[in-house]
Amino acid sequence: MPVSIKRLSAAAVAGAFLTAGGAALAQQPRPAAPRPAQPAAPAQPAPQPAPQAQPAPQAQPAGQPPAGPQRVELQPSQSDWTKVCGKDPGANKEICYTTRDFGTAVDQPPVLAVAIYDVKGDDTKIVRLLLPPALLLRPGIRFAVDKGAAQEGGFEICFPNGCFAEAKVKTATIDTLKKGTVLNVVVKNQFNNEVTFGIPLAGFGKSFDGAPIDPKVLEEQQNKLREAMEAQAAEERKKLEAAPAPAPAPAPR
Repeated sequence: MPVSIKRLSAAAVAGAFLTAGGAALAQQPRPAAPRPAQPAAPAQPAPQPAPQAQPAPQAQPAGQPPAGPQRVELQPSQSDWTKVCGKDPGANKEICYTTRDFGTAVDQPPVLAVAIYDVKGDDTKIVRLLLPPALLLRPGIRFAVDKGAAQEGGFEICFPNGCFAEAKVKTATIDTLKKGTVLNVVVKNQFNNEVTFGIPLAGFGKSFDGAPIDPKVLEEQQNKLREAMEAQAAEERKKLEAAPAPAPAPAPR
């Protein structure tokens, strides 16, 4: 039975909470999310729209017995990976992250997002994921590139809209990601069943090693994304308001 993944509007995982990841790599306290980059300021990751609360992935409709292990092949929700760079004032180092959202189909909202953090000059990197809520947290996550050896990560914090999980890795793991085809991320859902998300890695290496996006272009993209999300929400409200009211139940005889 296929997994039924409910929509999680991840927006771009680069924003808000994720912008604190560079300080964690540098063994510094996490700073507050930075404001959008200004033309005269150094490049800084700009905040993203907050994801909307959505249910966790379910292995079967409510009321049916739990199914066994599931696999979900995801598709990119964005045309390419996005690389953003900025200066961490605490560590006085340049931090870049390469990120992308993924959904069950190209024309569907994202259900998962990935960001790979790179502190220039450090061998330790961070793999961070935004996952749907209502997963079992104690088992953490496992991930592997293609059929390679699995590595473990843990959940850091959860919000109504989703949970952040991360793992510290070495440069060798990043090199494997660059050459890989699929990143397999394994979690357990509320029924204690394993769910494996297959995340395509095409284009990751080119973006990770390439130039970062211009902060102005990034802000424009974020504004367009926010406007599209607001328009979609307004359209859904109109549909709900136009729907006929359900007929009253017949009175008992």
